[in-house]
Amino acid sequence: MAASAMSRVADWTTSLSDAQPVPYWLDDPQRPRPEPALTGDESCDLLVVGGGYSGLWTALIAKERDPGRDVVLLEGREVGWAASGRNGGFCAASLTHGLSNGLTRWPDEIAKLEELGARNLDAIEAAVERHGLDCEFERTGEIDVATEPYQAEELAEWYAELERRGLADGVELLDGDAVRAQVDSPTFRAGLWDRRGVAMVNPAKLAWGLKRACLALGVRVYEHTPAVDLVRSGPGMAVRTPYGRVRARHVALGTNIFPNLVKRVRSYTVPVYDYALMTEPLSPAQLASIGWQNRQGLGDSANQFHYFRLSADNRILWGGYDAIYPYGGRVRAEYDDRPETYAKLAGHFFTCFPQLEGLRFSHAWGGAIDTCSRFSAFFGTAHQGRVSYAAGYTGLGVGATRFGAEVMLDLLSGERTERTELEMVRKKPLPFPPEPFAWTGIALTKWSLARADERGGRRNLWLRAMDRVGLGFDS
Repeated sequence: MAASAMSRVADWTTSLSDAQPVPYWLDDPQRPRPEPALTGDESCDLLVVGGGYSGLWTALIAKERDPGRDVVLLEGREVGWAASGRNGGFCAASLTHGLSNGLTRWPDEIAKLEELGARNLDAIEAAVERHGLDCEFERTGEIDVATEPYQAEELAEWYAELERRGLADGVELLDGDAVRAQVDSPTFRAGLWDRRGVAMVNPAKLAWGLKRACLALGVRVYEHTPAVDLVRSGPGMAVRTPYGRVRARHVALGTNIFPNLVKRVRSYTVPVYDYALMTEPLSPAQLASIGWQNRQGLGDSANQFHYFRLSADNRILWGGYDAIYPYGGRVRAEYDDRPETYAKLAGHFFTCFPQLEGLRFSHAWGGAIDTCSRFSAFFGTAHQGRVSYAAGYTGLGVGATRFGAEVMLDLLSGERTERTELEMVRKKPLPFPPEPFAWTGIALTKWSLARADERGGRRNLWLRAMDRVGLGFDS
């Protein structure tokens, strides 16, 4: 390595010297105190397991649909401590992990899925207003940026496809000058700006706000109360916890990547660890050097992609690129911290924004994403319809979990709705194979995606085979 290159690496790692290995969003002095743990036995109409977005939306909507319904929510740690408090805070309308993925898998109902997704994001915005959720909600949209010539060509081709299908409303194609006028990076060659389909939020404050709203409507919330097992109990179900038991007519499971109480569901998801950095606040001069006056979320168009955005106090969150699958699919706290990925991300950050040289990172963290083979949520019931579940959001759950909550409640009610009629809801993804096949397949896919990025987007034989069987992934 040349001396100048070694110096640059040293500069990048120096920028991490003060970074705290905790999620920025959760490192908040206004973080609410947890509710007491459950001790003794309880009974209710609906038991919700999981205190992330999935469970919180389910409990809240259940009470809004029927204020007289008795609802209990159990959380094994603290509300919002896992994926709901560690993500980038991109709240997208898409229910299908992007329109491209949805068109590939459900072409006949994509118009309905897009409509439902737009309505879902509007409903989130309305709930923020109705319940006074102080979560820094900004309907800024998102720009997909091209950093290579082939990516710019693909964005133009995709925009033409959207126009042909009548799906380009609110979407603007930006050339190099236009995208750099929005956010100035020498690496940007083109962009596709979805002006309405994505909002920015403070993800931890959203979770904490939903918890307050649930409590205000009479939901009984117990934190530090893991659900140990799920069994039939008379006409309903019972869930055992370390210090008690909850009997319920119905149970909704929003545990996502953590082991599902319906054991046959576990093979449908694997944990993939994602990592992010947060800078110190930018000075007015630093912010002016990059523009970004419209505060959109951004993501680049590579397979190994970065996502980045501004916080309310003008820090830059910079995440993505590495996606780490631990052998055996274990979820462990030790995987939440990965210095080698932080160093890589810091180098990429300063390549994107060289004008910010000298900026330092205040926080660095990671967390597990509940990934399934179709890259968007799946749903189902168990125990003769007494239990429902939703999982597999694959990193796009900030918005889609509210839709998933409505699906779980629809399934428990036994109603036929516009949601339960969807093929997306009725059918499951392919499960992951046992080890060592899962690790080998994921590792080969990750290697192939990196090779495609290096070779102008050309997908190798393995990726083309995955595309043919419905397991292909194109970021």
